[in-house]
Amino acid sequence: MYQKYHTDALVLGSREIGEADRMLSLYTRDFGLVRARARGIRSAKSKMRYALQNYSVANVSLVSGKTGWRLAGAAALGNSKVRNMKGMMAFARIAGLVVRFVAGEEANKELFDILREARSVLSEERCEAWATIELVCVARVLYALGYISNEALKSALLTHTAYADEHLREAELVRDELLSSVNRAISETHL
Repeated sequence: MYQKYHTDALVLGSREIGEADRMLSLYTRDFGLVRARARGIRSAKSKMRYALQNYSVANVSLVSGKTGWRLAGAAALGNSKVRNMKGMMAFARIAGLVVRFVAGEEANKELFDILREARSVLSEERCEAWATIELVCVARVLYALGYISNEALKSALLTHTAYADEHLREAELVRDELLSSVNRAISETHL
């Protein structure tokens, strides 16, 4: 008998397998980056398909088997309706970066909170500063993964997950330094 695990997850991407299955890249609060197979999720009668759209947030039930993780259930958390297409495109780029940089299953609650807060802010209809939020989020992701040090920026931007107006103004003041640090970290990883 396999044990069922319940955790919150962000759907960072997916690819179709066979006729009705899908392989999902999930960033979970408790396990880090998990690739899980969702059987029958693309069929019309699937109850999970709406909860597990790309870039959505869901509470998932996972089972670890011989061939990897399998999805056993999912329920959407919050409203997954996209109200800001530019913001969701920015989050899609962030998700791609996370999938590229996170090597395996290792819980990183800080990174989960960074991604969840960014997804929440970027999906808001009134979000106009999506480019600044994307830059700050990428810097925070790289900081959480150890690719950027806080001393390199001499800023408190990397020590929390908020995107309030004062944080975005601070980010605009150090934009060039932040962008330079992000680009240097990405190029030095060779990923």
